[in-house]
Amino acid sequence: MRITRHLVLLLTGLAAAAAMAGEPPSRPAIDAPELARLGDSAVGVRTLTLVNASQPDVLAFDPTTNSVPMRDRRLTVDIWYPAQAKSGAKAETYTGELPSEGAAPPAKFTIPGIAVRGAAAAPGQHPLVIVSHGYSNVTVALSWLTENLASKGYVVAAIRHEDPTIGDRTRFAAPLLRRPLDIAFVAKSLQASLAAEGLVDPARTALIGYSMGGYGVLTSAGAILDPDGPAKHVPGGAMLPYARGGALQHAIVVQNLRAVVALAPAGGGTLAVWGKDGLTGIHAPLLLIAGDRDHTVDYTTGARAFFDSATNASRYLLTYRGGGHAIGLNSAPDSMRSTLWDLSWFEDPVWRKERIIAINLHMITAFLDRYLRDDESKASYLNVAVPDSNEGQWPSELVTLFDVRSTAANGITVWKGFQRNFSTNLEMLHREPSRTASAR
Repeated sequence: MRITRHLVLLLTGLAAAAAMAGEPPSRPAIDAPELARLGDSAVGVRTLTLVNASQPDVLAFDPTTNSVPMRDRRLTVDIWYPAQAKSGAKAETYTGELPSEGAAPPAKFTIPGIAVRGAAAAPGQHPLVIVSHGYSNVTVALSWLTENLASKGYVVAAIRHEDPTIGDRTRFAAPLLRRPLDIAFVAKSLQASLAAEGLVDPARTALIGYSMGGYGVLTSAGAILDPDGPAKHVPGGAMLPYARGGALQHAIVVQNLRAVVALAPAGGGTLAVWGKDGLTGIHAPLLLIAGDRDHTVDYTTGARAFFDSATNASRYLLTYRGGGHAIGLNSAPDSMRSTLWDLSWFEDPVWRKERIIAINLHMITAFLDRYLRDDESKASYLNVAVPDSNEGQWPSELVTLFDVRSTAANGITVWKGFQRNFSTNLEMLHREPSRTASAR
């Protein structure tokens, strides 16, 4: 009898572990702050292809003629949206792959989701969010974000940029050029086509980008490319028309932009794509999210410097102390846990990934609700009482339950929406636009 009981307990534990491993990343863990939770809408997903005609193909540059051929660029876009719930509908399981170390074939993985492919859209016009993934990443690896926001009433369109493999930096000119061009083209196309369907309100558009996608959304938000920076070295001068003073400088800027989120954004350090003052071209509200131990794009010359330089924007900087670059993707699927290279696409050396996702969702939701929906009540989640979360106080006479979230009132300075003992090692800075700053 005792053996049977132990066996039952063991099987129960294994079943619980299996259920946890199969949990969709868009459904936050128990310790998530308040706004991270899923919204009230069911979620649908569909995929479409857009064609951007006659685009420069810098990887086919001919040095003998100093010319770049023009070719149609096909872009696949995955779209998550608020849907009408359907009993018994099967949720999507996403498949993807990421480059392996060295010459090994790409590593494949699957991710459970909550979205139903082809589900009927919920009625109403919704805000539009364009998402740009990192270098050699895939859209489905950001399902923590795309599904969660769709459940809250946003239409989320994630672009498959189809980058060259990250291991070959001789081909870096392609994503450098294509990121802002792809983002601007997709935003303009979907603002028209999805508005015609009655699905989105094109006047309420936001951009979210991770890593190389962060560079892309900042540029498409108005950050002005420096013609003496990396743009000068793109083959055939293909990027110079989009840099400061170029005839197409404004063609890559997204219209009707209400908010921008950049996670671990590239563009700083030795890259210095915008030069000294380029970030003053951003006027939309900006949320930067980064780890201060980011060894890939650098924190000090990256997100921290961008925060200081974007002086024409109302801006926030959320910092994970001790966090690195891997703050943008889902938790590592089981098949990506057998080598350190594969694991490092997804997991941070210090921070638990489920925790990063929950905090990101909480802050991004507050930010988008505040600026895309004009929900002033969400400002109190962003304008924290103490920039250093470790300094948050909770008077002992107000402690009633262990699992209780801060109201940031009555002497409680723990960040609003966070549980009493779960707001540590974070920093949130906020600056309003400078009255003396001007775009150049």
